[in-house]
Amino acid sequence: MSFDEAPDHPTRDAGFGIYLHWPFCASKCPYCDFNSHVRYAPVDEARFLAAFEAEIAHTAARTPGRTVSSIFLGGGTPSLMKPETVAGLLDAVAAAWGTTPDVEITLEANPTSVEAGRFRGYRAAGVNRVSLGVQALNDPDLKALGRLHSVAEALAAVETAATHFERFSFDLIYARPNQTPKAWRAELTEAIAHAAEHLSLYQLTIEPGTPFFGLAQAGRLVPPNDDASRALYDVTQEVCDRAGLSAYEISNHARPGAQSRHNLLYWRYGEYAGIGPGAHGRLVLPEGRTGTVTEKAPEAWLARVERDGHGIVETEALTPAAQGDEFLMMGLRLAEGIDPVRYAALKARALDAGRIDALLGDGLIVRTSAGRIAATARGAPVLNALVAELAG
Repeated sequence: MSFDEAPDHPTRDAGFGIYLHWPFCASKCPYCDFNSHVRYAPVDEARFLAAFEAEIAHTAARTPGRTVSSIFLGGGTPSLMKPETVAGLLDAVAAAWGTTPDVEITLEANPTSVEAGRFRGYRAAGVNRVSLGVQALNDPDLKALGRLHSVAEALAAVETAATHFERFSFDLIYARPNQTPKAWRAELTEAIAHAAEHLSLYQLTIEPGTPFFGLAQAGRLVPPNDDASRALYDVTQEVCDRAGLSAYEISNHARPGAQSRHNLLYWRYGEYAGIGPGAHGRLVLPEGRTGTVTEKAPEAWLARVERDGHGIVETEALTPAAQGDEFLMMGLRLAEGIDPVRYAALKARALDAGRIDALLGDGLIVRTSAGRIAATARGAPVLNALVAELAG
């Protein structure tokens, strides 16, 4: 293999993606356990951009021969960046690897940071898809979730996104305290009226270390129980299916052809570089598939990059067993399911036929006409148990 060739691997056709993590937010939401940070002094964007450029160059030197098919600017709140900073990031990626003609470039934005002029700047920089963190179409619940915007501001942001981008999506959180199926049905129906092609719909999870976790432990926040959450999940599938936005992944709904290509790359177990504070990556190097993690604290990451040329603090050579388990965990989230042949190539052993037959008999999985294994409507809500059974 020459230096300029990319190593082959079973999921190479899933593409090569870049995740750029901008870690700064205007405020920290009480349910959020992402690597996001509030800074009350202006962020030195020029200095951070230079560090991103250095880490991109370092990673590109380890991964020659790739062409980038998707870029995702996540956070944090990337829409707090100046358009010039976004342009610098995208220019650095293109110079390091090159991009496909139809590269998907997504930027996450919060409604409070959406301005028409800023969106024009992002579009000019090369962004061709935005994902808006709406989270609720109910003002009291937005306040309870710690969001800084109102429903009116959120819908205005969606309208602005639609004006500047052919492709856009927005997120909603459901299974909120005291939420009823009737109320969620009405809210979701309203959301679909504003969604052109894609919605990400997440059940509220109470993560350790968050303010919501402390409130739940104290009994001051009571999320829906399992039965109530399942009822809300069923409403989600029913309403979205009827509107033509079926779930292509357990939490993501899209019209045919409008799926997020970057997220599909993750779930199909493709290769991606994680750049920026706290970013994770999965790179296929000559020694095998390797996991990478960068320093989480923004200023510590910045110092590491300026000293070493990168902020990577963890590098893990993934065993065949770990690769097979990750492939299974990610791929079964998809409506299309997984290819058992690829699983066997990654894990160096096939799925257990007896376990497959038992799950088929229980109606929890199905074999598709393409020979793939997918969770059924009955199996999707108990996905973790399916993964554990098949991986055992």
